[in-house]
Amino acid sequence: MGATSIQWSAALVQPAFAQLGPVATSGWRFLLGALVLLVATRPRLRDWRGEQWRAAIVLGVTVAFMNVCFNQAISRIPLGSAVTIEFLGPLCVAVFGRRNWRHFVFAILAAVGVVLLAHPGGGVTLVGALFGLGSGLGWGGYVFAAARVGGATTGFGGLAVSMSISALVVLPWTLSRFDLVVHQPSLGGRLALVGLMSIVLGFAAELQALRRLSPAAAGVLMSLDPAIAFVIGALLLHEHATDWVLTGLALVVAAGVGVTIDRTAPEQVVPQ
Repeated sequence: MGATSIQWSAALVQPAFAQLGPVATSGWRFLLGALVLLVATRPRLRDWRGEQWRAAIVLGVTVAFMNVCFNQAISRIPLGSAVTIEFLGPLCVAVFGRRNWRHFVFAILAAVGVVLLAHPGGGVTLVGALFGLGSGLGWGGYVFAAARVGGATTGFGGLAVSMSISALVVLPWTLSRFDLVVHQPSLGGRLALVGLMSIVLGFAAELQALRRLSPAAAGVLMSLDPAIAFVIGALLLHEHATDWVLTGLALVVAAGVGVTIDRTAPEQVVPQ
């Protein structure tokens, strides 16, 4: 649910880039989503410990960086390709978290997949790919930061504070487009819908997943994000993938599934 909601909102928000730009669009998404979370959760900040504040700040800054880079990427390259490149972040975390020959094979498989995505005619530009890699770096940090917030807080109060911090990080860009959003109700409505889908529903669902699912199950589901993005890009944005792009997608997803299953598989017990 979380991945579908986030990728769907990424497709819906793209028309706003032409008017607001990718960074201000990120800012409005965070601002409106954080306001909904704060009203719904009303976190008791007076009772917060230093550990909770540190976790929320790290998550807020990480998510702001990740989303700004991601919006910059999808403003330049197809949604599915951007998410596939972005997925290299958590994939590298999994690969280098346990250094064995199988994981390096999976890393090479994913690298080949990205090369296929970037073939001539695939719609991937150098700048777009670099922003995708930046978003991947943020995504790798997000996995740890979200798990830390989930462990240090209860309910969704920690998420509300973290998204408020994300909104503060990009607030100058948000305010620079204030008059434009206020005087265009349709634009404001689109941004509110995107904030609800991605911040409130998407990130809340992922936070609950990181609390409840085993690492193997969560990792496999995360590996399917690029495939979900390609489907949504085709349905909403009419993006068409070449055979090379689809092959690259399959290689990256296969590498992600292989790494996450292998990394979290229990050790074999040898009978005595």
